[in-house]
Amino acid sequence: MKNNGFTFRKRLASFRYAFNGIRLLIQKEHNAWIHCFAAICVVIAGFFFGLSQTEWIAVVIVIGAVLSAEAINSSIESLADLVSPEYNEIIKKTKDLAAGAVLIMAIAAAIVGSIIFFPKLGF
Repeated sequence: MKNNGFTFRKRLASFRYAFNGIRLLIQKEHNAWIHCFAAICVVIAGFFFGLSQTEWIAVVIVIGAVLSAEAINSSIESLADLVSPEYNEIIKKTKDLAAGAVLIMAIAAAIVGSIIFFPKLGF
């Protein structure tokens, strides 16, 4: 790929593309809707329970990580479907691995949430 150097116009365009990717994730990807709903619930609970700065940092990091993993998974699935619209065992493996990465991150986020919120609920 040819590099024509740095320009502010190209940097602004790259941000537009990135924000469009976030818009597509939220508008088109059903699993992202679930993650966004969970994130909203956690943020509301965080305000209700008065999370500390450190707890907010952990919450923000895991929300960002889960949504990022979902975006990467969705992009892999879209590209795989374009490359191989018919069933392909290697494509299936690739898509399953990407989905597994999202699940691992979601489980980690749930553990972080449990560590933060269970004590506040008296557990």
